[in-house]
Amino acid sequence: MVIKTKKILVPLDGSKNSLRGLDMAIHIARQSQGVIVALTIKSVPGIYAIHPLGFLDFNSSKEMKKILDSAKLRAAKKGIKLIPKALSGDPGYDVARFANNKKNGIDLVVIGARGRSSAKELFLGSVSNYVLHKSKKPVLVVK
Repeated sequence: MVIKTKKILVPLDGSKNSLRGLDMAIHIARQSQGVIVALTIKSVPGIYAIHPLGFLDFNSSKEMKKILDSAKLRAAKKGIKLIPKALSGDPGYDVARFANNKKNGIDLVVIGARGRSSAKELFLGSVSNYVLHKSKKPVLVVK
């Protein structure tokens, strides 16, 4: 069975595990001549998600841009094209929704086992656990 991995989704939050996921995605992309879509999501508190003006946090926007720029440079050093994407919302839900959306054309999700969450779960982080169970695409969890 041949698995096409032309477009790899990598959620990034700036943690060491998300960078390990990026490195694994770069390795896979080099083997399959694929591209990487790096997705960073600003977690939005529930009450602000329905507010008409949304949730404005300029410091996190700068941090998101810094994470994506660093990832783009890291991929470019290995000859891989990286497409940066930034969203606001619920990280687990939005990663799975992005991966499952046919128009995005994602073939594989590569995600770090734990991110920056302060509450450590037993084996997986809450976002990676959610994506693992809700994604219709193959998911590679990197520890």
